[in-house]
Amino acid sequence: MYDYGFFSYESKEDMLERSRAFWNPDKTDFWQDAGIDLVIDRREGYLFWDMAGRRLIDLHLNGGTYNLGHRNPELIATLEQAMQHFDIGNHHFPALARTALAEALVKSASPNMRRVIYGSGGGEAIDIALKTARHTKQRRKIVSIIKAYHGHTGVAVGTGDERFSKLFLSDHPEEFVQVPFNDLNAMEDALRARDVAAVIMETIPATYGFPLPAPGYLQAVKRLCEEYDTLYIADEVQTGLMRTGEMWGISKSGVEPDIMVIGKGITGGMYPIACTVVSEECSAWLKEDGFGHISTGGGAELGCVVSLKVLEICGRPEVRSMVHYIAERFQQGLRQIQEIYPDWFVGIRQDGVVMGLEFNHPVGAKIVMKHLYAHGVWAIFSTLDPRILQFKPGILLGPELVDEILDRTEVAIGKAYAEVRSGSREAVPA
Repeated sequence: MYDYGFFSYESKEDMLERSRAFWNPDKTDFWQDAGIDLVIDRREGYLFWDMAGRRLIDLHLNGGTYNLGHRNPELIATLEQAMQHFDIGNHHFPALARTALAEALVKSASPNMRRVIYGSGGGEAIDIALKTARHTKQRRKIVSIIKAYHGHTGVAVGTGDERFSKLFLSDHPEEFVQVPFNDLNAMEDALRARDVAAVIMETIPATYGFPLPAPGYLQAVKRLCEEYDTLYIADEVQTGLMRTGEMWGISKSGVEPDIMVIGKGITGGMYPIACTVVSEECSAWLKEDGFGHISTGGGAELGCVVSLKVLEICGRPEVRSMVHYIAERFQQGLRQIQEIYPDWFVGIRQDGVVMGLEFNHPVGAKIVMKHLYAHGVWAIFSTLDPRILQFKPGILLGPELVDEILDRTEVAIGKAYAEVRSGSREAVPA
C-alpha cells in the first residue's frame, strides 16, 4: 500500500492502471513500452525516487522547471511565508506582488523592456506574445523555426512542428511560416514582403535538440527584423534564468528583443506562472484596453512572490560562478567520454548548462536514455530529433553530484554503444 495522506494506491501497477483509465493512456503506455517504468515519488534537490524506491539524478528538470532543484528550501520557506498574507489574488485589479515582480523583471531585462503581462504557463505566455505582436503591427503572419516548439496552447501551437499542430487542426501555413534554423537567406525571404508581425525563436531550440545559433545569427535576424519592420520575440523559457551563464540567454547574445517570454524555471517548480515582457511599443494595447487578455491564474500573487526569490537566487554572483564551474566540468568530462566512443558519441552542443549530446544513430538518444535510466540518471531524448539527448544539469549542482553524473553517463553511453553494435532489437525503444 502506498498511502500519501491525500490519496493511496495498492501498488505501482495499480497506479499505472488508474493513470491509463483516468489520465492519459497513450503517454502512460509510451514510457512503459520504452522501458522507462518511472512514477516519480519523493523528490529533493536534483534527486527523485521512483515509487519502487529507485534513486535517480534529474537531468531533465521538466524542461528547466527545477533549475534550482526540486523543493528548494528557500523557495518552500518563501511560499510558506507568502501564504500568511497572499493567495492567487484578483486578476481584475492592481496587485501588490504582481507589480513587484514586474518591476524586478523589467530591471533584469534589456533596457528597452517596459512592462510585464502574465499567464499561468509558458504556452499562454507565448499566446500573449503573439497576440501582442499582431496588435502592434496589425499583421497576422508569424515566422518561426522548422522543428520549433513554443507550447501547445491555442495560438502558440501553430508556431511549432506539425506533429503538434495537425492533431488539433491548428496548422495554418498562410499565418505561420517556418524557416530553417541558422538560414539567414530563408529568414530574409520570409520577411521581404513586410507582412510579418513577428519572428519567434527560442534562443537555443530545446525540443529540436539544442542546435546552437551560428556566430552572428541571432544578431543578423534582429537586423532583418528591424529592416523589414518586424518584431523579434525571444522565447527564453529554457535558456533564461542563468542557464547560459547569464540571466537571459538572448542578452548574452547582445540582442534586444521586442518581446521576451519567461516560464518554467521562474516558478521554481513551486507555484505556476509565466511572464511576457514587452517594450514600450508592444505595450500599447495595455493602455488601449487592459482587459484585452484575461487570465485568472496568470500572475498569481503566491507565484509572483516565489518568482521574486527565484530571480534573487539566480542573480547571486556565487550562482553565476557555480554555473561557469558546472559548465566547464561537464565540458571536460563529456569530451573525455567522447574520445572513448568517437564514432558513436559524435557531438556536444553546449552553452552554459544548456546541453545536447549527439549520437550517430537515428534514435541514439532514446537508446542512451534507456541506459542512463538503468544507471540512475534521468535525461530525455529530443522529441523532434531523437539523435540528440537533452542533458540539462541544474545551476546549483554540487561538485560531487557532477562527478557522479559523469561516471554514470560514461557507463551508460558505453552500454548503449555495445547494444547498438550487437544489433539487439532492444537497442531501438519505441
